[in-house]
Amino acid sequence: MSEKSEPSVWQGFKAFLMRGNVIDLAVAVVIGAAFTNIVNSVVKGVINPLIGAFGTQSLDSYSSCLKGPCTGTGDTATGVRILWGSVLGATLTFLITAAVVYFLMVLPMAKYLARMEARRKAKESAVEIIEVTELEVLKEIRDELVAQRGAGPDRP
Repeated sequence: MSEKSEPSVWQGFKAFLMRGNVIDLAVAVVIGAAFTNIVNSVVKGVINPLIGAFGTQSLDSYSSCLKGPCTGTGDTATGVRILWGSVLGATLTFLITAAVVYFLMVLPMAKYLARMEARRKAKESAVEIIEVTELEVLKEIRDELVAQRGAGPDRP
């Protein structure tokens, strides 16, 4: 390999790492991993006991036997068992995560950005109104000066 290709590859890799979206993505992954523990705690501590009032507290224990008698667990299990309880638990975890992210992060940020955009537009329209008003004032001054000078000999 030539010496020219190594610096360009290294510089390209360095530029890739220094892009803002890579750093943002890394932060999002770390925050997401920490947030997963909170959501799992809510599911295990709040949702599962509520569901447990009607059945068992562990959603993983909900299952149906599709074929044959379902006996045993693990390698000694017989029959075809559908573990729909674990799917329900994962779905609830996803929905709770999505709701928390939406209501605590996305919605407030969208409202904040909308407020900032409205302020920016209001400021721009105020500047336009001021400019129009200044133009009208200058026209009035011009008309007043013309009226004060009068018609004069060379003016109609």
